[in-house]
Amino acid sequence: MCPDPDGARSGLAKRPYDLRHAGISFWLYSGVEPAECARRAGRSIEVLFRHYTKFLDGVREQVNRLIEQSMQEWDRVNKGAPPGR
Repeated sequence: MCPDPDGARSGLAKRPYDLRHAGISFWLYSGVEPAECARRAGRSIEVLFRHYTKFLDGVREQVNRLIEQSMQEWDRVNKGAPPGR
């Protein structure tokens, strides 16, 4: 049930498909793997990259931070340091 029954009248989306781009963009920004986004959207990964290339470029900094954090954790574990240091 929609918490705002008048929301459908706002013109935000006349059909669920109208919010597709926003939904997929949100998934990608949230860190969902592009292959999983493509699967959920019912598209090939090639189609996803064709339509969302600019958006994916925008999350490059976020991805770089995640990689850096993982590398730091890897170093910490390999040096035998306790968690969180």
